[in-house]
Amino acid sequence: MWDGFIKTAAVTPKIRVADVSYNAEEVIRLAREAAAEGAKIIVFPELVLTAYTCGDLFLQAPLIRKAGRALLDVAHRTADLEALIFVGLPVEICGKLYNTAAVLQRGKILGLVPKRSLPNYNEYYEARWFHPGVEEVTEISFFGQTVPFGMNLLFRCIPKEEGLQGAEAESSGSLAGLMIGAELCEDLWTPDPPCTRAAMAGANLIVNLSASVEVTGKNIYREQLVSMTSARLIAGYVYASAGEGESSQDLVFGGQRLICENGTMLADSGRFTCGITYAELDIDRLLAERRRMTTYPSEPSPVYRVVPFTLKMERTVLTRIYNRRPFVPDEQADRERRCEEILTIQALGLKKRIEHVHSKAAVIGISGGLDSTLALLVTARAFDLLSMDHSGILAVTMPAFGTTDRTYHNAVEMSKALGCTLKEINIKEAVQIHFRDIGHDPSVTDVTYENGQARERTQILMDLANQYGGMVIGTGDMSELALGWATYNGDHMSMYAVNCSVPKTLVRHLVHYAADTCGDKRLQETLLDVLDTPVSPELLPPKDGRIAQITEDLVGPYELHDFFLYYVLRFGFDPLKIYRLAKLAFKGIYEDDVILKWEKTFYWRFFSQQYKRSCIPDGPKVGSVALSPRGDLRMPSDAVVSLWREKLDLL
Repeated sequence: MWDGFIKTAAVTPKIRVADVSYNAEEVIRLAREAAAEGAKIIVFPELVLTAYTCGDLFLQAPLIRKAGRALLDVAHRTADLEALIFVGLPVEICGKLYNTAAVLQRGKILGLVPKRSLPNYNEYYEARWFHPGVEEVTEISFFGQTVPFGMNLLFRCIPKEEGLQGAEAESSGSLAGLMIGAELCEDLWTPDPPCTRAAMAGANLIVNLSASVEVTGKNIYREQLVSMTSARLIAGYVYASAGEGESSQDLVFGGQRLICENGTMLADSGRFTCGITYAELDIDRLLAERRRMTTYPSEPSPVYRVVPFTLKMERTVLTRIYNRRPFVPDEQADRERRCEEILTIQALGLKKRIEHVHSKAAVIGISGGLDSTLALLVTARAFDLLSMDHSGILAVTMPAFGTTDRTYHNAVEMSKALGCTLKEINIKEAVQIHFRDIGHDPSVTDVTYENGQARERTQILMDLANQYGGMVIGTGDMSELALGWATYNGDHMSMYAVNCSVPKTLVRHLVHYAADTCGDKRLQETLLDVLDTPVSPELLPPKDGRIAQITEDLVGPYELHDFFLYYVLRFGFDPLKIYRLAKLAFKGIYEDDVILKWEKTFYWRFFSQQYKRSCIPDGPKVGSVALSPRGDLRMPSDAVVSLWREKLDLL
């Protein structure tokens, strides 16, 4: 089963200047080693067969002829390999010498791509020996073979799909979408690199054969350049630079190897090493991002010649690390920056709404749980931005049948610590009257029993907002919206929903960040206890004073659901691919059958509960995934989930 991944290798051999035979042997050896590790795209440095630092030896006919014959030898002796191999060498055509990238597969030379931008400044003298590459593709005779030559060459994969059945056939990915363009070293450093037009013509993987000189600090710029180029092009980028063995007469080459995917650095060899650097590129992810970006100007171009090559459809062994919490940065410093940024976005959104409606107060139902805690913290920030006193925040605690002493105490303590106006309204009697009015037996603790409490609370908050000239601040988070884990016209409804784009796994970190930075010991202790409290709607009577209704026991672990949500909405991945990624991310934490169970639950709830999301209140988008029907998710409320569930049933 191939599910969108392709393993790539950037290779820096230790070579000898002008020793073509030795260099060719190293290229063959390392190409075979990389292929044995599963690499399907193998990239060597610029002029690797001769060395980049040959100087005026490039004007010697024996060196040029030897390099050409060595390329034929490399092709012949790697003919049993399926991988696409990119090798740098000088090529003479009609009396002109070109710095080229040769593309090899199964013993054939698929094309020769010349370098366009020849540096001739500082330590570089390429224009002394080489002629700039031409864009137009022509046919040339190369040691008896007819080979396409020109910058405007792209290499497109034609997958072999025979023999695929069942789940393999259903999740065969987008290998047919793999299109590769090549450029050489300085080409990337120019204002209009060849890779830009190649990507616009359909290339989603760019390879760069390079010989980049090391001077202090250059590696930082190089890494940024490769990373940002891959981001700008929404492409994979494999960069292989010359290293040890190049002449050190005046220069040192670091052999840095970089593999990026849409701005993410998947692998960085560092400098001053030789060897092979691997990473698996997710072509499905790149194609999904390009589909989503309607401004991406990708279309077939008649000026490019597309050369086909074939790869077998097979599963790529993954070494990539997948974050169990894709909404939460791994590094603490990044996480803290993200938390500060999100809290500010939430507060500014609420600030604007309060200003616009001339609200005198903010009304929040405080349960002592994570979501209402975050909403209260955000509201306090918004009031600070407006120079409004926190007494204008009406924090309402409404104990009922499931309220425990712990959550009640925390709700009271944090409200007082923030200087809010605290109001307690016990709703037990009102709900009992309501049950009597509709003829519901209160001993039957079913959905009517639970939702009756949620709607009573919302009614109270709405009426208090009218009474105080304020607005009700919503507390529900994005994970609950994705699963429909909210009472329709209960906690589902508010006048501004500050948490609507914040997933549950991130809510916890936002509250923790607030605890760490609040500077108030009393508030900090309360927030930390909120974090230690199980997530629960507290709509069922407690058992022995403890919370009886644990949300994640009922609906599933939020860290799993947030993982599913991210890859469903952000990239539109196949359910089987998401299952595979989840198994990798949660290995040793959840058994495979548990992951499958909750993924099936996710899809069922995500489709069946869209009607709740179709009418959610306004609220600020804070990240790349959001569920607003006015913003990111245009989904019919009556769409059928069968297609997605059937794929999982294949397992």
